[in-house]
Amino acid sequence: MTNTINTYNESSLHNTLKIFYAEKYGGRTEVEADGHIYDILCDDGQVIEIQTKNLSKLAGKIKDAIEHGHKVRLVYPLVYRTRIILTSENGELISNRLSPKKGCIYDILRELTGMTELLLNKKFTLEVITINMIEHRVRTVAPVQTNNKSRRFRKNWLKVNKRLDEVLETKQFKTKKDYLALLPKALPEEFCAKDLKLPKYAHILLWVLSRIPVIEQTKTKGKTKYYVILSKK
Repeated sequence: MTNTINTYNESSLHNTLKIFYAEKYGGRTEVEADGHIYDILCDDGQVIEIQTKNLSKLAGKIKDAIEHGHKVRLVYPLVYRTRIILTSENGELISNRLSPKKGCIYDILRELTGMTELLLNKKFTLEVITINMIEHRVRTVAPVQTNNKSRRFRKNWLKVNKRLDEVLETKQFKTKKDYLALLPKALPEEFCAKDLKLPKYAHILLWVLSRIPVIEQTKTKGKTKYYVILSKK
């Protein structure tokens, strides 16, 4: 998959993935059906949506597609490393550097909080594709705000494009076993957040898994909640 998908990396990240998945699964892009415009509608009826952030915003569209009889594959590109290329407005290179920030599989958890009821639906598959990305920024003369007003403070650059650099790994989440694989292997039968040894992600991981649900809370000692794994079947 890595070698093939990288042949499309001249376009934006979203379009790159859309073209690749349309060819891989035999689908058409930007298809109007069921009152929606689907990123990809395959010949076998499968709907594929590519979403780079705010997955929960697609929950209603996904539910509707399933109700119309479609299987749905939601593709989420998880960025491991980002190379930031900064140019002037006339295209002259100012800097080319790797962002120090590194992503990991647990970064998907916040994206799943608004769609936990969909995750075990037999017609739904979450596909997480871990990538390295190139982000193109353009230096501005004066500090500016983004079009969606998302900046707390104005900055003297604008993000103009994201491109695929490299595909590192692809994981599919469809079954209880897939989601339980996010837990560390060596856990006691009854466990708490501390047992996970994931200080940044433990609480949200337990929250998401308990809402799916693939784990359930058994008791509380003081402020500590304890959980057990439900059947993996």
